Amino acid sequence: MIKNGLVLVPLFFTVNIWFSATDLSGMTTIVVRAFAALGIFILLSAAIYLFNDSVDVEKDRMHPKKKLRPIASGKISVRKAYGTSLLMMITALAASLYISFPMILISGLYLIINIAYTYWLKNIVILDVMTIASGFVLRAMAGSIAIDRTTIIQNNVPTEVDLTISPWLYVVTALGALFIALAKRRNELHLAGSNSPAQRPILSDYSIALLDNLINVVAGATLIAYTLYTFSTGISEANVPRNHSMMLTIPFVAYGVLRYLYLIHIDGVGETPEEIVIKDKPLLINILLWLVTGSSVLMWTRLTV
Repeated sequence: MIKNGLVLVPLFFTVNIWFSATDLSGMTTIVVRAFAALGIFILLSAAIYLFNDSVDVEKDRMHPKKKLRPIASGKISVRKAYGTSLLMMITALAASLYISFPMILISGLYLIINIAYTYWLKNIVILDVMTIASGFVLRAMAGSIAIDRTTIIQNNVPTEVDLTISPWLYVVTALGALFIALAKRRNELHLAGSNSPAQRPILSDYSIALLDNLINVVAGATLIAYTLYTFSTGISEANVPRNHSMMLTIPFVAYGVLRYLYLIHIDGVGETPEEIVIKDKPLLINILLWLVTGSSVLMWTRLTV
């Protein structure tokens, strides 16, 4: 659920385009389509979790936490998990087609990549974490596709609005997701120790030192990319104010990156990123402030033009 919240980011960061005080119906349609995309990716990711846990059931039973999952613990049979997974996939794809043809392409690509990850890609060093990151990018793309080209009334004229989010946000999403994926591998390797090959064979191809270096490189690249995005006013697709006010959001991203580094090195967490967001209040508050500040900057620009 928390990972899929990324689907709604395009809705926040295009609020200055689709906001229309005279067309409540049009705005409602956009919001509903965004949350429909969220629902679709909840189904897709749940289906993949069931599928992946069914394939990895024996390995999960050797993991201190994963052995408590419903399939690994025997609370849900592998057969039932496969059946439920297939039903969720079909439902999500049907709903995707109802939204648009590009939406079903994104949903189908998400399924293909994750199934390939389950059987093959997770065993290829570096490519395994890049595959995980791609899932986050596809979520952001789905959120954008779901609301793009929606018709609203602007100045009493029906207008098909371009709600495609900035390519910069895709770059930042990819780097941020890669940062989190590398941190996840680091924590898995740290906790598994000598038992790492049995729990996840790919861990034997990594080392803590290597992962620390990769994390530092990607963390820095994430912050630089986001900083460049905030004042890319010369690029029309960037959708940032010309007065550079989006730079007000940089401290939140910087704090988020540094806080996450603190948590993985000092508190020794990172294996389950979604739990970090729930349990670490400073990080959760920071994310909410980033969303509020970013959307407020965009709205203020819209209202003062």
